[in-house]
Amino acid sequence: MHDFSKKQVVNVAVLAFDGISPFHLSVPCLVFGEHHGDLAMPQFKVMVCSLQATSTKAVRTSAGFSIHTRHGLNTLAKADMVVIPSWHDDLRPPSPALLNAVRKAHARGARIVGLCLGAFVVAETGLLDQRSGTTHWALAQAFAQRYPQISLDPNVLYVDHGDVITSAGTAAGIDCCLHVLRSQYGAEVAAHVARRLVVAPHRQGGQAQYIEQPVPLLASDDRLSKVLEWMLEHLAETQPLDQLARRALMSRRSFTRHFQQLTGTTVGKWLLNQRLIQARRQLETSKRGIDDIAADTGFGSGLLLRRYFAREFQLSPSAYRRAFQGKD
Repeated sequence: MHDFSKKQVVNVAVLAFDGISPFHLSVPCLVFGEHHGDLAMPQFKVMVCSLQATSTKAVRTSAGFSIHTRHGLNTLAKADMVVIPSWHDDLRPPSPALLNAVRKAHARGARIVGLCLGAFVVAETGLLDQRSGTTHWALAQAFAQRYPQISLDPNVLYVDHGDVITSAGTAAGIDCCLHVLRSQYGAEVAAHVARRLVVAPHRQGGQAQYIEQPVPLLASDDRLSKVLEWMLEHLAETQPLDQLARRALMSRRSFTRHFQQLTGTTVGKWLLNQRLIQARRQLETSKRGIDDIAADTGFGSGLLLRRYFAREFQLSPSAYRRAFQGKD
């Protein structure tokens, strides 16, 4: 698999097909195709490709307009990353030419990314056999029935195997593409791009492959949103449930119920994940000691931080820092 951080120009091939949603097509183009200032990252050359071997053909979108592409499937032969942003709603089989082009790109070391229903195309290549993946929740049952050799997890935003990545539907594609940036260049780069796109740079989670879940903040639930903001600003402090409920002007039972509805998880799990996110960010961007990071993020001691880190990510904080900084 190509290491983007060592390249000056990264070639990104994005597949377009008749009937594609403009939103799905725009996601990788926005994340990788926009100029992001003088950040320590290479230039991404985004090439939108049609299904033909070579193409100047118009590709019809689901929104009633067409786009013209200058690239065909042969472009995959020089891609460092191939993004399949979606697929047909009827889940028709991909053409042998497309599957062969994706397999050959992968064999050369290109990273293969299947966003939303694009996971079905990745699955057809066989690159996910005996591995795990995800896709849009509404088609999860169809995916599981069609590909029993793949361990499907419909409850996560994306699954990253390094060489092959699949994501859930719609906006999860943004999170997945930001994750690619984050894994190559660290939290600051991903946060900068996210700010330009006006989306959240981090998504809550805690899986071994850095899979992260969303934390929606609903404008209609202003009391709870303010409590969540306070919790994030005071991660180093203990946060008893009764105290949080009082801040929200709710009973303990009402607070826990509304919190679950808003975040999709419990107060304890949400806090743990936010503390792990902050710890990871400090490990990626600073030289501070593990004990100091643990104190700042609410773990209290380096021992507890190491314990939770190993449980959630299957590696130590020091190993995680080495992966991002190349040093202890």
